[in-house]
Amino acid sequence: MTEKPRQGQFGGGIFLAIGPFAGLAVGTAVGQPTIGLLAGIAIGTVLALAFWRFAR
Repeated sequence: MTEKPRQGQFGGGIFLAIGPFAGLAVGTAVGQPTIGLLAGIAIGTVLALAFWRFAR
């Protein structure tokens, strides 16, 4: 029995790729690049997990 392919599969990995860069840019603008990078990673991870969870 073959499995029916799921329609509309999308990945949330873009959040993991863009989050750290966006956080770094914002953090650099306010004088805290490390905090911005870590915040970008955290926010990107949360968004990717939320996207993955609700897209299932």
